[in-house]
Amino acid sequence: MKATQRTSNREEMRAYYYDNAPGDQRLPHDSGRDVPFDTLAALGVLYWRIPVDTAGGWEAKINAIAEERRYSSRDIVTANKDAFGPAFEEKMDMFFREHIHEDEEIRYLLEGTAFFDVREHTTDSWIRCHLEAGDMIILPAGIYHRFSLDEREHARTLRLFKDEPQWIAHYRGAETDKNPYRMQYLETFSGAQMAQAVGA
Repeated sequence: MKATQRTSNREEMRAYYYDNAPGDQRLPHDSGRDVPFDTLAALGVLYWRIPVDTAGGWEAKINAIAEERRYSSRDIVTANKDAFGPAFEEKMDMFFREHIHEDEEIRYLLEGTAFFDVREHTTDSWIRCHLEAGDMIILPAGIYHRFSLDEREHARTLRLFKDEPQWIAHYRGAETDKNPYRMQYLETFSGAQMAQAVGA
């Protein structure tokens, strides 16, 4: 499957290297160094642009992807100050702490905007992916990443799962570095990214 599929004339999600400057995580932190989709694909990150249309055509496309990739369940979550209430900042800190999951993370934005930062393991750099409504991203099991809202502080997201809905984070550390899913990720994608770099 291709890492990117065009379904509208809109420009796709922008990805760029995070600038690591001090400041709120909801700011752009734009280094000005764009990251091509080939680089994301070499990290195992998949992306589709599926505009949210009132006729519901987007849902048929999501269903087709879910069937092909064997996602059996889904839910919808809203991230904003109203939804999280007094726990909003605590939730933002939790999601922004670097972690992995032992299964894929599949997200389709129905409303709003948000950031997914993924760790480029060959350089230890952060790549920031700025999503808006109509963007779908899949992160492979074992990739270090983090999530944040942007300055608009609102995202309504469809989450898909291979099993029951859950969110279990393994935060970065010596133990997680040796996690079997992390080791499998490195074994699978280190060669892919090195090959992509050699061919550049």
